[in-house]
Amino acid sequence: MSRPPPAQIASLYRYPVKGLSPEPLTNVALAVGQTLPADRRYAIENGPSGFDPADPKWMVKAYFLMLMRDEWLAALHSHFDDATNVLTIRRDGAIAAQGNLKTAEGRAAIERFFAESYAGSIKGPPKILSSEGHSFSDVARKVVSIINLGSLQAIENIVGQPVHPLRFRANLYVSGWPAWHEFDLLDQTLAIGETRLKVVKRITRCAAVNVDPDTAARDLSIPQALTQRLGHNECGVYAEVIAGGTIAVGDTIAVEEPKLL
Repeated sequence: MSRPPPAQIASLYRYPVKGLSPEPLTNVALAVGQTLPADRRYAIENGPSGFDPADPKWMVKAYFLMLMRDEWLAALHSHFDDATNVLTIRRDGAIAAQGNLKTAEGRAAIERFFAESYAGSIKGPPKILSSEGHSFSDVARKVVSIINLGSLQAIENIVGQPVHPLRFRANLYVSGWPAWHEFDLLDQTLAIGETRLKVVKRITRCAAVNVDPDTAARDLSIPQALTQRLGHNECGVYAEVIAGGTIAVGDTIAVEEPKLL
């Protein structure tokens, strides 16, 4: 078998609040069996969900504010400060809401913003949800999401126009792989320095990728285009951290050769 082509981490992102802005990272420390630190740490409940912080269980994203349904979220620009636990939300360049998510007052300030500004767009009282160690991921297992920029270029050719990479809300964007090479890596291990990621699942795309992250317009039909052209609506893969370490933009990604018995 020929060796896979060389690849690099082109960019890194985390999403502290499900449905809100990505935050670019230059480097990040990964721990075994965990997501990126603070990735999807919080979610905004869209009416009562039954989520129990004392006994957190994975729940489908329909219970929360999310881009698949709520494209207007893309017009908001948020930042979460780890040191202070303060979430700042900007709209049209101005601060629209700000609050410490560790305090009742801070959470109430964020909840009030959504309740008052988007009453006609939400199903019920918004509520900031979190639980220590829990991630409001689209899948139950704790994973890192990876997008191959070569596949993104192939999608651009299919839809006939540029496609913003952040439509796919991934943690790692990889350059250097040919289109769809990531699908050949299922059950294989990616080596990034001392860090090891095992590729475990293809990512099925939903209507969230149809939303332009710059304009908040639902202006493409990417899953439908993929299904019509390729017979599937998948792009990207999930991987589990099986050996921890720090990874950074520019790091080389290699496929680890299987050990001979």
